[in-house]
Amino acid sequence: MHMEKLKQLGQPGGSACRKGLGEGLRRVAALLLALGLSVGLAACGDPVGQRAGKLKVVSSVNQWSSLARDLGADRVEVTSIVGRVSVDAHDYEPTTQDMAKISQADVLIVNGAGYDSWASKSVDSSKTKLVDLAQVSGIKEGANPHLWFSAHARKQAAQAISKAYESADAAGKETFAQGLKSWQAKEQKLEDRIARTRSRTNALTYAATESVADYLAEDLGMKDLTPRGYRQAAANESEPTPNDIKDFQGLVGQGKVAVLVVNTQETNSMTEQIIVSAKVGQVPQVDLSEQMPVGYQDLLAWIGDLQEDFAKALK
Repeated sequence: MHMEKLKQLGQPGGSACRKGLGEGLRRVAALLLALGLSVGLAACGDPVGQRAGKLKVVSSVNQWSSLARDLGADRVEVTSIVGRVSVDAHDYEPTTQDMAKISQADVLIVNGAGYDSWASKSVDSSKTKLVDLAQVSGIKEGANPHLWFSAHARKQAAQAISKAYESADAAGKETFAQGLKSWQAKEQKLEDRIARTRSRTNALTYAATESVADYLAEDLGMKDLTPRGYRQAAANESEPTPNDIKDFQGLVGQGKVAVLVVNTQETNSMTEQIIVSAKVGQVPQVDLSEQMPVGYQDLLAWIGDLQEDFAKALK
């Protein structure tokens, strides 16, 4: 009986698809919903696979969330797991709520390179599209994982995320293409600013309490003089030897570098000693954090301000 009724309601009127949904199709859809069935509108030209709601996008760390939002516009709903400067993403242990967000995601964006392994290990790849930004940037595990400071990695990330969106929501292809184009224009403006700063910072030296901003310093043409032993210990999250610390203090205390870069998320009595030595050597200091600080909603705005901090410190 129901099928006979549907056949009667669904008789073509010759212009239903050209004029939108005709009255007959409206009644068909209503009846199908009443019966607990789903209705597809591909016959009227809607792309196959069009989603009823927004894509659920989860970013392991907040650095990449603004990029994810820019690229997806109003077709995505983005949340991040780690979003506070007081949290170390390396050692983060996801909560039950975090796991639920990841399991429900259409697209999961992870930094990769060992920075947030807890996130990629939690995803069911059969249900969720995983975008590993280190992988698409050619950065292997064990290398510097702070990719958001790299112009190259940001551009690769944008393309990979946009591609994942198109795969998950074919109907949003034009929106995602426009989002990528708009974001690329903003990235180019940032790189133009970095290039202007580089004209003053190129070949200048720096030392860092951690390798957080190495990619940005590289984009600025700067040379890292952090003592090798100290740098390796920091990268391995182990304690530097007394000689490593002494070498670092001597380097900055004698003013042998142009600037000291300090990761404010990871400070202790050892880094405080180095900071004091830098003041003695009159070495200017640039402070930054791994996570995007409170007050920033846009990755590129944050990076832009940081490169300006380098420019001011090196005047």
